[in-house]
Amino acid sequence: MKRKKRSIETDMIHNEYQTGENKGSLSFPIFQTSTFSFGSAAEGARRFAGEEEGYIYTRLGNPTVRALEERIAVLEGADKGLAFASGMAAVSAVLIALTKSGDHVLCSNGLYGCTYGLLQMLEEKYRVTHDFSYMQTEQEIHEKITPETSCIFVETPINPTMKVIDLTMVAKVAEGYGIPVVVDNTFCTPYLQKPLDLGCDIVIHSATKYIGGHGDVIAGLVAGSDEFISALALSQQKDIGGVLSPFDAWLLLRGMKTLHVRMDRHSSNAQEIAERLNNHPRIRQVFYPGLPQHEHCSIVQRQMKDSGGVIAFELDGDQKDAQKFMDQLKLIKIAVSLGDAETLIQHPATMTHAVVPEDKRREMGISNRLVRLSAGLEAVEDLWEDLNQALEK
Repeated sequence: MKRKKRSIETDMIHNEYQTGENKGSLSFPIFQTSTFSFGSAAEGARRFAGEEEGYIYTRLGNPTVRALEERIAVLEGADKGLAFASGMAAVSAVLIALTKSGDHVLCSNGLYGCTYGLLQMLEEKYRVTHDFSYMQTEQEIHEKITPETSCIFVETPINPTMKVIDLTMVAKVAEGYGIPVVVDNTFCTPYLQKPLDLGCDIVIHSATKYIGGHGDVIAGLVAGSDEFISALALSQQKDIGGVLSPFDAWLLLRGMKTLHVRMDRHSSNAQEIAERLNNHPRIRQVFYPGLPQHEHCSIVQRQMKDSGGVIAFELDGDQKDAQKFMDQLKLIKIAVSLGDAETLIQHPATMTHAVVPEDKRREMGISNRLVRLSAGLEAVEDLWEDLNQALEK
């Protein structure tokens, strides 16, 4: 009997685990083991042959990790989920699975620096080429697709410029070519945006960020169709081996229970800070999806539940001014991650996107005066006091 559809807030806390391994424990147990014993040699043979369900070796599956994979599948509305040791392990597994030598990847014009670095490596070593598109119109996307295009890879909002891409439009174009659309949904989480509901095919998360939420775990998650995820598990995950540990999976299961509450607070803090920065004389420009002057405001309202916790802004100055401003902060920490309880700030041009050549950074909209702020869970007045005093200095 099909389960009655519940709200995503409830599904973040409650889930009928298919593993049947929780044995009544309210907190899912940590199966901290590298391998599993068999009742007989014949049982082991059947499991390796795929004739019998059951665990073999934690690189191939683990009850705690499986519970996490079930949870992200439910939240994203996917058939299956798969967990990896980092967000980049998830990104690389998906891109390797979808490409072969001579293929082409079409990307949003703006990507996390390490995703850009991975694409460069794939081109240099394996002749998998890539192009960038602003993806503002269907025609733009049509013009960039080639007979060799094997997938479309999208970040939205884009890191760190906070540009937003219409996922329904991209999915519609891609469907005409039979090309899968991969969405890095890290900035939004399934609470704020559900790409599969908008017609996309595969969702990736750096679960290190909002899904973990406490700055104490590195992890990646992928969600998609049964066919794709099963093939990904049997090839890229099993043979390359970027698997998540049971303890880290447990930390993410714990973090997910408060994801919706945290995302509401991250978003409200970011909205307030963005509005105040937007009116500050020392700020040149603010990039935040929740501002009415955001260039993609109508798309934001259509495909996102809220505007998220990340803000980018340019100071009225140069790189030295941006770095001096950051050095004056007392409460806000200089760090390159995001989605933690603490508010974090970083300088993309010299940190997360330093690997991207300067001309390409500028084309993406990443200037040397741009800084990125991840609004945490602190009292917003304390955050503003810190930002304001640093701007004054």
